[in-house]
Amino acid sequence: MRGRKRNLRRRFHRTQTMQAKINSFFKPSSSSSSSTIAASVTTTSDTDDDLAVWEQNRNVIVNTFQRRSAIPDRSEVLKKGSSSSSSSYAPKNLKKKRSYTQFYLELGQSDFLLRHCDVCGIKYAPGDESDEKNHHDFHKVFMNGIPFKGWLNEKAFTMPSFNKSRIVMLSENDSHAHRNKVKEVLKMMEVELGEDWILHQHCKVYLFVSSQRISGCLVAEPIKEAFKLISPPDDERQLKKETSSSPSTSIQFGNIVLQREVLKRCRASDDRLDNGAIVCEEEAKPAICGIRAIWVSPSNRRKGIATQLLDTTRESFCNNGCTLEKSQLAFSQPSSMGRSFGFNYFGTSSFLVYKAP
Repeated sequence: MRGRKRNLRRRFHRTQTMQAKINSFFKPSSSSSSSTIAASVTTTSDTDDDLAVWEQNRNVIVNTFQRRSAIPDRSEVLKKGSSSSSSSYAPKNLKKKRSYTQFYLELGQSDFLLRHCDVCGIKYAPGDESDEKNHHDFHKVFMNGIPFKGWLNEKAFTMPSFNKSRIVMLSENDSHAHRNKVKEVLKMMEVELGEDWILHQHCKVYLFVSSQRISGCLVAEPIKEAFKLISPPDDERQLKKETSSSPSTSIQFGNIVLQREVLKRCRASDDRLDNGAIVCEEEAKPAICGIRAIWVSPSNRRKGIATQLLDTTRESFCNNGCTLEKSQLAFSQPSSMGRSFGFNYFGTSSFLVYKAP
């Protein structure tokens, strides 16, 4: 019996020691700690029933819980998110624009890397946003003409047959800004007529301006002689057939006239010259004005713009104010389209031609 009580006292002292450590860990109040110490002292002195006293005075740890609201206050959540960088309640931007990348499959396409536009002649990379935008801008300018608001000091000629249109003449004495605009027009002409031969220092340039766009250009130079073109009879019959069978580009319904836009494929630069040989007479003829190049934007062709440019050139090319005859004009080595236009303008396929230097 004594051995049993001895074991119980040992276990009691161990429990009291462990309970004191637990109480010190949870930092109980001073009143509770003092009462606990006093109770432990009194119980050690009591030898009647140690187990009963221990059971009556043991400390009980009570954990209390508080239920959190199901929907937290959004203002408090935002405050916590701003104060603590590690907060998980930071708002997400759901309206952020997503960026996607377009991929393409190469399956042996001939125009996979670069695509050639049949109308404006430019090459661009399909799928490249900047490249496609550059092609769109160039294609629009090539088809409709180069934007042009005009100059304060310009030598312009008005035309009664064209409302709100004018022809601006530039010479070698014009300002540098005016010559830069001419270079911009030449880039469009070189797409169809070839590069690095159209303009030189002594040329006069005529720009057809309509609706604040340059839709036609003629480059003329002074010459002294030219040669008469020899055209076979079959060639002249073919030219007559082409001019007579050309379809009309306008349809009229009463007072309303609908104009059809004609899209023509761009010719390569090597096709500037006619495929067939040009045969001329050996005897030179006197000539004054040489037409190096004449160009009209594709959407404005067959409207009489080229004819008006030639008429204005004849009236203003000479400094003495005299008007040149058609027989005093000569074309540089013409293409097939140039020969067809020359036949319409001169009324014959045997007009004067010369070799442009």
